[in-house]
Amino acid sequence: MIAADQVLLGRDTLLAATGHHPYARHALWRDRAARGWRRDGAVGWLLPPEHGPAGGALGAAGPALDVFAGLVADGTLHAGQWLHLPRTDPAEVAGRFTVARLDEWDFLWTTAAPPEQPEEERVVRLTEADHPALSALIDEAFPSTTSRPGDPRIVDWYGIRAGDRLVACGADRTRGDIGFLAGLTVAPDRRGRGLGAALTAGMTRALLARHDQVALGVYTANVGAIRLYRRLGYTGTEPRTSVHLG
Repeated sequence: MIAADQVLLGRDTLLAATGHHPYARHALWRDRAARGWRRDGAVGWLLPPEHGPAGGALGAAGPALDVFAGLVADGTLHAGQWLHLPRTDPAEVAGRFTVARLDEWDFLWTTAAPPEQPEEERVVRLTEADHPALSALIDEAFPSTTSRPGDPRIVDWYGIRAGDRLVACGADRTRGDIGFLAGLTVAPDRRGRGLGAALTAGMTRALLARHDQVALGVYTANVGAIRLYRRLGYTGTEPRTSVHLG
């Protein structure tokens, strides 16, 4: 049971409650039922958890923790599920939940096309025939990513080739109203040559042709990547704490 000041039913109602925040436009899938709440400066929601997090929130962290802790206590939420919360002190999270994993990351977004990058013209859209090469590159360069060939959340793959070899790749994992980039990686022996910038710029430009905003997620500790994304125009920021319930 959701204990809140106001129960919010439906995606449109939740988007309006957040002021159509870019993170809500991304997290609230177009084809998923959503129900949520407003409480003391926080807006939160629950989603069917088949292919993503079970819940999320924007605004004040404390009230969001209160509501989600109540949902864990009454059995609505359980071990193995993910919550995407406003940035919260890890000690405070650990005091309210059994935590299997906690990640701190930033949701970044842009509304403007990036500056042209050297080698950007090498970015191409990939096909199913490229899946074996994608898998090999991801296993080598970014084995911890959850974006992999065959993932039903992925709309398209993009990449850069050097001859017959795939040396950089990224996924279009758009699911809401704004474009979303995920799984961006470059082969270890090709890093430091501008391919990450070229890939990000090319994908951003492609998605801005279909969406008014494009976003991505980056671990807060990855200051080098954040610096690159800022240079490419990703100036909107929403700090996040993700919790895998234990």
